[in-house]
Amino acid sequence: MSDESNTKIDDCLLISRVAQLLERTGLAMTGAMIGTFVAAQPARTNVALFQTFGFIVLTVLSGMIGFYSRVNIPRLPGTIGGRQSNVVLAGWLSAAGTFLSALAALVSVYALVFDEPLQRFWEFVIGSWWGIGVILQTTAGLIGSGWSSKPSMQGRDELLKPPSAPMLH
Repeated sequence: MSDESNTKIDDCLLISRVAQLLERTGLAMTGAMIGTFVAAQPARTNVALFQTFGFIVLTVLSGMIGFYSRVNIPRLPGTIGGRQSNVVLAGWLSAAGTFLSALAALVSVYALVFDEPLQRFWEFVIGSWWGIGVILQTTAGLIGSGWSSKPSMQGRDELLKPPSAPMLH
């Protein structure tokens, strides 16, 4: 009976990991698409740096990494292992990073679709929103994954119990 129970738990964990990978891959593609729009806006200017292939690739890759890693917030109750403050911090950083990145993309897409030329100041602001947003998302992913301090595993049965506190998504 114990082997059968462990097999079911292993199956549930595998399905959960595959679903998380699928979700993260979709978000990475979203980050790449948004990065493309953000890179396209300054590429229309006459600044040589923004028209380079390297700048565009860097913008797209940073979007992919930021959106992929921002999801890496633990789905455990905030009180397990005394990590509540890290979970809250990761949640806020992720939310702020997603908001800033999406805002940069929205303004960039608007300017491209409606052929509105932006002043240099606003191009700098939009690029800053994008850069800060991606950094916040990546930092949230690192904090959420326990990159700096990995807590000890408490056993699979403990992880599968229904939570007693609200979970972050």
